[in-house]
Amino acid sequence: MMRQSALLVSKTLAEMAKLLKPGITSLYLDKIIGEYIRDHKAIPSFLNYKNTYPFNSCISVNDVVVHGLPNKKELKEGDIVSIDVGVILNGWHGDHAYTFAIGDPGPEVIKLIQVTKESLYRGIDKAIHGNYTGDIGFAIQEYTEKLHGYGVVRELVGHGLGRSMHEDPQVPNFGRRGSGKKLREGMTLAIEPMINLGKKEVYTEDDGWTVRTKDGKPSVHFEHDICVQKIKADILSDFSIIEAAEKANAHLFSDYVKPAIAG
Repeated sequence: MMRQSALLVSKTLAEMAKLLKPGITSLYLDKIIGEYIRDHKAIPSFLNYKNTYPFNSCISVNDVVVHGLPNKKELKEGDIVSIDVGVILNGWHGDHAYTFAIGDPGPEVIKLIQVTKESLYRGIDKAIHGNYTGDIGFAIQEYTEKLHGYGVVRELVGHGLGRSMHEDPQVPNFGRRGSGKKLREGMTLAIEPMINLGKKEVYTEDDGWTVRTKDGKPSVHFEHDICVQKIKADILSDFSIIEAAEKANAHLFSDYVKPAIAG
């Protein structure tokens, strides 16, 4: 049942991949997201989150790390757009994110997108029974920060997922091997590296939601829903349908190296 919820998020993000182009607004995308989720007999789990969040999704552009508020500003050539969606279907949550590039944002940013996406799979590769949340964070940090020199956001982390959207344990994108919460078979997690082109520091705007990089450089966010298993994690969400829609949209730059599946 959680896989069904996760796959509905993936299908929603694939619909966004079909629509993204210069001149479109994130507010319009958010409207379509809400309609698509409800048309599939589910509830947008972000809407009215903590009785305060007024949108169906978080759409973060360029230097916005996460929790970007949909608005009427037109997206333009060279923008990178992270779309984060959550649904409740039959009482279970799905929650993940994908970063798109409208046109070519330049080689530096393309590499950031590629490395962040690859780091997600490196983290998933460590989400097996008997490991620790620190093993996931170490794998992501080692690849993005130590190897490529990017900033790994500290203030925001992945999390458990199930009947509630945010459950224990927290899953940081940094840490020490063998530290944190021990992983058990059957645990369901949202693993979500948030990686900055520049430094790791971020700040939250006065709206209480929008998180930006302090140095104004771009940030990339990818997120999968997974279930911990003994040999390798079971990925409940599906990027392949998003990637197919991305490649079919002439407005999107989709020549990223597709990372190997975890395990």
